[in-house]
Amino acid sequence: MQRLLKITIVEGDPARAALIEESLSRAGQYELNIVTDMNRLTAAVAAQNPDIILIDLDNPSRDALETLTLASAPLERPVALLVDHSDANLTKIAIEAGVSAYVVDGLRADRLKPIIDAAVARFNMFRQMRVELAATKRALEERKVIDRAKGLLMKAKGIDEQAAYALLRRAAMDQGRKVVDVAEALVTTAGLLS
Repeated sequence: MQRLLKITIVEGDPARAALIEESLSRAGQYELNIVTDMNRLTAAVAAQNPDIILIDLDNPSRDALETLTLASAPLERPVALLVDHSDANLTKIAIEAGVSAYVVDGLRADRLKPIIDAAVARFNMFRQMRVELAATKRALEERKVIDRAKGLLMKAKGIDEQAAYALLRRAAMDQGRKVVDVAEALVTTAGLLS
């Protein structure tokens, strides 16, 4: 059996919160949690650990957006922000803060499920890009360390690059370690000795 999607709804107006809750209940089965006090959002997110946060604001200000995005941890989960009025600057701030969906005049029952689906899809796409970027940066840093270690070996032993790498690889196999770990130890030791 598939687990229900947990949605935290952030809405200060109880009538609008009830409308969102009713609309989502008609659209599918979700585990819903409503937060009416914005000051309790951080605690609610920590306690509920929602899969997505749906925030409804009448007139967002820069401060309100910054507070909400910090409290909702948009890099950890999708955040869909529904606003009645907006401007280009607020949209930019929200997107840069990691909001997955920024929808103007979006509080209509028939639009909520597609908004949630789009927010989840966009969040997953950006999360995958962040993972790939981190892996690429890590590989580049490892390559730099290995290249420095090869340079040290080439200079100290008077060997070529291929022989230096073979020496690193052999030491790694003998020690049951990764080549990058052996290279890092060599670079660190050389740094201490110079």
